[in-house]
Amino acid sequence: MVSALRLALVATLCLSASAIPKDGARFDHWTGQRRIQAIPRDFVLDSDGKAYLKKGDGVLEPYGHSQKPSAHKKFVPLGTALRAKIPRSVPIVDDLAGPLRGLPEHKFRTLGKPGGGGTGGKVTDKTPPTIEGLDPSGGTLGSTSDFYATVNDDGGLRSVKFVYQKAGFSAQSFDAYNAGSGLFILTITGLTDGSWTWWVQAQDRSRNTATSSKVSFIVDVGGGGGGGGSGSCDTKTANSGWSCGGAVQNATGRIYFEMPYGAGWGGFVCSGTVATESTSGRSIIITAAHCVYDDAAKKFARNVIFIPDQDSTTGAGTDLNCGNDPMGCWATSLGVVDKNWADRSFPNNVAWDYAYYVVSDTGAHAGTAVTSDALDVTAGSLPVAFTSPSTNSLAHALGYSYSEDPNFMYSVDSLTSMNSANWWLANSKLSGGSSGGPWVQPMDTSSGSGPIVSVNSWGYSSSPGMAGPKLSGTSASCLFSKAQTNAFISAPDGFEGIVVDPSTC
Repeated sequence: MVSALRLALVATLCLSASAIPKDGARFDHWTGQRRIQAIPRDFVLDSDGKAYLKKGDGVLEPYGHSQKPSAHKKFVPLGTALRAKIPRSVPIVDDLAGPLRGLPEHKFRTLGKPGGGGTGGKVTDKTPPTIEGLDPSGGTLGSTSDFYATVNDDGGLRSVKFVYQKAGFSAQSFDAYNAGSGLFILTITGLTDGSWTWWVQAQDRSRNTATSSKVSFIVDVGGGGGGGGSGSCDTKTANSGWSCGGAVQNATGRIYFEMPYGAGWGGFVCSGTVATESTSGRSIIITAAHCVYDDAAKKFARNVIFIPDQDSTTGAGTDLNCGNDPMGCWATSLGVVDKNWADRSFPNNVAWDYAYYVVSDTGAHAGTAVTSDALDVTAGSLPVAFTSPSTNSLAHALGYSYSEDPNFMYSVDSLTSMNSANWWLANSKLSGGSSGGPWVQPMDTSSGSGPIVSVNSWGYSSSPGMAGPKLSGTSASCLFSKAQTNAFISAPDGFEGIVVDPSTC
């Protein structure tokens, strides 16, 4: 008879009905240096369907292959930390204040075909560039956002600039990055609360100019306050700070963990949410499988820490000082993933990008004093719905983005079906670190509550959108049951978890 569980372990596991006691070693492991070096475990696909790990500085690292992304497919989320790694032809705009502050503009070697026309150098082109497809086209944005526009000219482009203006301040313009096929992109970080407009200015080789219509948008950095709802969080937005508090903020947190990386192990960040269940002695966190099990190295994560409601920290950000987080930190005991995720490699396993961490109710907590060491008692939980959500109705995707540390971010969009494997939020711009965060539908914004219908999974390298695995009609429910009933395990690094064969569920 085939066992219902395939233990991902070569050595013999020690199994027991009670939790494996935790000591301070795991919490002590996360020194300031290790924390700083941790990066988002953010999976993206380029236009050819090639998989990449998008690091915190926006660099795309091949995942499961050795092909580097070509320049026209390269995503350009930029910032101050690792600007030396960014090609000089890519503009850097960061820390906008008062309202804008940016580095000097960079000139492009080529923005298109050489201009001109006619004979003897005489310019005959009188047609200005065409500008269309400005995205975002409105709505509410967070402090970091990606901007896109399609600009074309038959004679070639001399310059394309994105212009930004906060109400009451002067406008500033920045060269946009030519991503190819007429697509220009730019990432702005440090946007401040208030009313803004942006537009595009383009000039071709013959010096014909064009200016797009202005697009108005609101910046709401938000965040903070784990209490009752205090803002309006039920309208469409690509990437905003969650200001409505409630159950989802209390139950969702940042996950720190290590996976094989380079010549050793490297630190990563994801998000997860405490799931409602009735099993005594443990709590369950739902997240993405790529935040639990490395499908390339075939290893489980190690040194896993969960920090609920980190948005309400009294620190400046993620510092792994569990004493300044509202509920402290919890260490996990084991992870649970589907065999199809473990046996395949991204993106061929995206249908199974859901997983669970199991947390003991005893010996797993550190930091801020709480009334109960049981995670689900202290942080609360959200129910997981294993039935189909409502398509074309609003869904909330939430998580702890790396670039917005420590703010709790969210996006709202109409949920659609991408294919048999994934749901899709077309305009979501949640960034790396939000992987594994919950999709809630319907969301009661007055209490921050609702059922989890999916988790943040993956996106494309140079366009908005977030995919989430389907929990209905899949093994997600079976895995949840195994997470509630499987004995705790004691195992060496890389094997602290179980791989479930869904054919035996």
